[in-house]
Amino acid sequence: MRSDAVKVGFQRAPHRALLKALGLSDKDINKPFIGVVNSYTNVVPGHVHLKQVAEAVTAGIISAGGVPFEFNTIGICDGIAMGHNGMRYSLPSRELIADSVESMVLAHRFDGIVMITTCDKITPGMLMAAARLNIPAIMVTGGPMLSGTYKGKKVGTDSMFEAIGKVAAGKMTEEELKCLEDVACPTCGSCNGLFTANTMACVTEALGMSLPGCATPAAVSAQRMRIAKATGERIVGLVKEDLKPREIMTSNSFENAIMVDMALGGSTNTVLHVTAIANEAGVTLPLALFDQLSKRVSHITSMIPSGPYDMQDLNEAGGIPAVMKVLKDLLHLDSTTVTGKTVKENIASAVVNNPEVIRPLDNPVHKEGGIAVLFGNLAADGAVVKAAGISANMMLHSGPAKTFDSEEDAMNAILNKQIKKGDVVVIRYEGPKGGPGMREMLSPTASIAGMGLSESVALITDGRFSGATRGPCIGHVSPEAATGGPIGLVKDGDIIEIDVPNRKLNVKLSNEELAKRAKSWTAKEPSVKTGYLARYSQMVQPAHKGSTLKSA
Repeated sequence: MRSDAVKVGFQRAPHRALLKALGLSDKDINKPFIGVVNSYTNVVPGHVHLKQVAEAVTAGIISAGGVPFEFNTIGICDGIAMGHNGMRYSLPSRELIADSVESMVLAHRFDGIVMITTCDKITPGMLMAAARLNIPAIMVTGGPMLSGTYKGKKVGTDSMFEAIGKVAAGKMTEEELKCLEDVACPTCGSCNGLFTANTMACVTEALGMSLPGCATPAAVSAQRMRIAKATGERIVGLVKEDLKPREIMTSNSFENAIMVDMALGGSTNTVLHVTAIANEAGVTLPLALFDQLSKRVSHITSMIPSGPYDMQDLNEAGGIPAVMKVLKDLLHLDSTTVTGKTVKENIASAVVNNPEVIRPLDNPVHKEGGIAVLFGNLAADGAVVKAAGISANMMLHSGPAKTFDSEEDAMNAILNKQIKKGDVVVIRYEGPKGGPGMREMLSPTASIAGMGLSESVALITDGRFSGATRGPCIGHVSPEAATGGPIGLVKDGDIIEIDVPNRKLNVKLSNEELAKRAKSWTAKEPSVKTGYLARYSQMVQPAHKGSTLKSA
């Protein structure tokens, strides 16, 4: 066992003495040592209940004959960090999480790890660590929160951000806003729709790194605790079998995960995260592959924020096993999973309980998958859009640019009603390097939706959009403005052409004009010059490479 390095032989007597100070017996010391990586914090609604999840996990480990050692890593709530400088730390925290897990596990020589996670950057950060460490590992996600109800409709975090635009447009009073605020988030758990946190939970299950049925049960359900206990039991089996993450996270498994993501119509952030996880696993995922798979797979679930169904509906309809059962002829069914069985074996008994929520392939929501990758003279290295969230009349759009060099400037213009029908809002210097940190920008997109402009106004950025975003919002534009990308050369009034069906994103300027502007372009002064973000800015790679850090 890997833990023999800290417990076997006379030279390890000091180590055993320290372990006995924790209450371990000689019998315990001979058992597998399991690290329990908990991202509990009482700052994040998706993580505030993870102490209870960890208790179930540790009970499972003990019952299966292992010894659990729990430690924590950080977790940032994107919703609370949204709309101010705190969001700059969200994506960079992914790298800190991976590094912290690596440090704890290798320092203490655990035989295997259970990763307890829920939200946007924590889940991919832990999966990156698992791929990097390549010791037996399994994940249990904390589950989604239940929807709130307001005036007979399902509501959640996205409803709150859109309500800001409604208040600004005079469509909602501040008293109504307060009533909505009180009911929008009724329980702990990740936000109720198919936003980034829940998308990553589904991707993790499809990848084979969590138990079947793990992604969708509510955070407050007994089903969640049973899955957590079963996960604790299973890690001991993984250690005994020495089944490691890189045997599970293969190129075929990543394709499975991407296809499930496309079928669900998940968050565009998964493109960044899946690319980063694959990089740690030694698998190359070019950006174009996401688009190729999107054209192969139909979008079969109409989930919040662009549809009526929430995670509870998806769970009751059969969850990810049922989605994969519908996609079975497209998937790599022989891929291994943490169960020790193949995908084919895992989904053999899966059933679609509600064909309105999980549609058959001959009656999809959209013929193609939920995410599209665009290229053109504005995005030579690509840009990403959640096609599942765009209405048919905005799939093709041409309009004048309204340029802003920060999210705050754009938000002020939106709330002051300076954006008109037909405009293309360009938000730049928000990329991984220029931000730094590639902020999610739910506030401007939700405000535009709340003001009733999502059917006539497009947004493009070298930053990111929240998983709660809907409408023609194109992110991850690469190269970014901070490195001299064409998005930084656009001027107010330039005509921008968006063609989602043909995967094009262009500004209507000649190559000569772009070259002329490039000669006079000067780099913008860095917005952050000290601390972690300054180091991150110097080391981060472009969005089309997953915004991972350059290797040493």
